[in-house]
Amino acid sequence: MVFDRRTLTVFPDQGKITLTTLGDHSRVHADLALPENPDGYQYDYLTDDEWEYTESTLHYRNGEWYIHLGYRTPKQDADESTTQYGAVLGVDFGVNQIAVTSTARFFGAGELNHYRRECERVRGELQGTGTQSAHRTIEQLSGREQRYVKHVLHSVANGIVEEALAHDCAGIILEDLSDIRDDLPFAQWHSEWAFRKLKDFVEYKAEYEGLFVDTIDPRNTSKRCNECGFVHGKNRHSEAFECRHCGKQNHADYNAAKNVAELYLRRGHQPPRGRSVSQYALKSGSRTPS
Repeated sequence: MVFDRRTLTVFPDQGKITLTTLGDHSRVHADLALPENPDGYQYDYLTDDEWEYTESTLHYRNGEWYIHLGYRTPKQDADESTTQYGAVLGVDFGVNQIAVTSTARFFGAGELNHYRRECERVRGELQGTGTQSAHRTIEQLSGREQRYVKHVLHSVANGIVEEALAHDCAGIILEDLSDIRDDLPFAQWHSEWAFRKLKDFVEYKAEYEGLFVDTIDPRNTSKRCNECGFVHGKNRHSEAFECRHCGKQNHADYNAAKNVAELYLRRGHQPPRGRSVSQYALKSGSRTPS
């Protein structure tokens, strides 16, 4: 289980940490296991202002619980000249691709689809037996499946934030998820929960890096040609996109990711905290909508 700064607090002077739990339970208090040698590197993480804790993981092994604390050097605040103006990274959510960015980074859903199909097959076989043992096994399988999906979504969220940082973006633009169930009814890996969980992961990881996250109504992002702006329902054919007006061909999800960013700028959206953005990041360079 992954914890972050919202759900885990470190008290170095007391040698303790606290963890948020579900429901009405009080926070869990745990002792830090530190070496007897006060010169150990672990003490530097706890006492040196150059380090701060970040994502940490809770593990269960051989009947014992362990929390592995993650530390990193905090990102320096950018100066006024770099925070006032910048580019955004567009992200499209999809079926065969979990996410695609306007910089042409693809996060495929192939392995996740395969894993979920296998879980569904095993679940069907167990349901056919109808025994109590099979029911317990189904519950365990569902728990493993959900943990695996979360792990994959964490990796995708990390990749999206890394892509934004690598292209000097000020923020990340995602699709509004209000109608995601209607837009992607046949996605094998998805559920409304998974898409929203991915959005949550991107938001808090981006916030830690000083990036803003905003959303846009995804209307026409999959039908619009990013090159000429022509909108037509027959422009897209599964994963292929070919504009019926200018003939431009591209991967449909990549075309949509660029549209997510461009339409965000065209529709007059502006990010929080007084920033101003006028471009969106591409695989090479950036583009300002004309």
